[in-house]
Parts: sequence; C-alpha cells; structure tokens
Amino acid sequence: MAMNDEQLLRYSRQIMLPDLDIDGQEALLSSHVVIIGLGGLGSPVSMYLAAAGIGQLTLVDFDAVDLSNLQRQIAHTSERIGHNKAQSAAQTLRALNPHIALHIHSQRVDSEALAALVAGADLVVDCTDNFTTRFAINAACVAALKPLVSGAAIRLEGQVAVFDNRDPQSPCYRCLYEESADDLTCAANGVLAPLVGVIGSMQALEAIKVLAPVGQPLAGRVLLFDGRYSQWREMRLRKDPCCPVCSVKPCLSE
Repeated sequence: MAMNDEQLLRYSRQIMLPDLDIDGQEALLSSHVVIIGLGGLGSPVSMYLAAAGIGQLTLVDFDAVDLSNLQRQIAHTSERIGHNKAQSAAQTLRALNPHIALHIHSQRVDSEALAALVAGADLVVDCTDNFTTRFAINAACVAALKPLVSGAAIRLEGQVAVFDNRDPQSPCYRCLYEESADDLTCAANGVLAPLVGVIGSMQALEAIKVLAPVGQPLAGRVLLFDGRYSQWREMRLRKDPCCPVCSVKPCLSE
C-alpha cells in the first residue's frame, strides 16, 4: 500500500533505516497481528506495534483491569479499573495511532474461535500467563502455519522466542515445554514492573523483524533474561522429532 505524506512523516525514523526502508514500512502497514493477552507483556507489545504502524491489530483478552495490574500493565489507567483489558488497551492505541485498524475480542475464545483468529492473521503474539492457553495458541499457529512470537516474565526473569511455523524445520512451543509444566503466575510469585517492558519490547521487535522482514528473527532460538544481573543468555532449540504438535509422525509413547 502506498503511503500518504502524513504516514511518510509519522514513520520517517523507521523508513530511513536501510534495513527497513519504504518497502518494509509498507509491509508493516499491510500486516495483521493478533495479540493474545493485554496485560504486562501485551501492553508494550500492542503500544509499540501500533506506534510502528502495523495496519491491523486484533486484541484478545476477556479479563478486567484490576488495581494490582497498574504497577506494570501500562496500557491501562486508574480510571479504567473494572473495564475489559482489550477495550482499555484499544483506547490507548487509538490515542497513539488513530490510523490503524483495531479489532477487539473481549470474550473468552474457544478452540474454534482461536483457530479462526489465527487463520486471519499474518503473525500471532502470545502475551498470556498460563501453559494451557500457550499450548492452545501454539497448536492453532502450527495448524495454520502462522509465525508465533512468545514471551514470558516472572519475578526478575524473562524469555522470548519466535516459532516460525511457515518453515517445516522450525520447532514449535511444544518442542520447548512438556504439557506437564507448572504455571508460575505474577499473582503468586511477583514481578518487577520494567521486566515485562523489556520482554514485551523484545516481542514487538521480533514481530516487526518477521513481518518487514528485517535482520534475523529468533526462530530456532530462545533468549533468556536475568533481570537481577542484566544478563542475556541464548539457547538453541531444535525441532523435536517426537513432538505431538508439529512433527509429521509423532513418536508413539511407550
């Protein structure tokens, strides 16, 4: 899509980057991203993707804003306590960039609705906080061959990864975690406010890199962040030949 003068000025600092240029910005404007979870991670993800000019954002969250969220969920305000998070985030994004299209899903989605949402997107960003939902999102992305940007943050630790399901050799989220993995929640374990900003910003960066495309996305790698010592560690991840989700012929359990 050809940009008008206002868009050329709004996105000028990105367009001047040789890695992105006008073609990359137009690719972003033509993209549709689904963001699932508009809490601590979803707040910076949605705000940066809106500001960067992703043409369509679908916001998915059935939860309501709570006072305890405001320490880290920067898309929401004190005046919106009790409001649905997807609707609250949409107000913030419209103020940031009124020229993008926003689609709001404020009800809990079942597997059929999730599959439809994923199928209509170019990329999905998982900003949820429990394994059950993450596994469901991963399965839908694998089935629809859609790239998935995953993030997690708890206490002073975080991680971010890209699972490019368009590539048959790419691992999926299920290759990384067993379904018996235990959930760790911020409500039970706590989290330092800027940590979700660090991880969420990285998720937004990786989404843009996949869509533009720019540089080398994190596909096949997991970045682990230790906020206590401000250290990053990279872990290589290979496709699990026995993965019950993404392998062509999953191994039979003994």
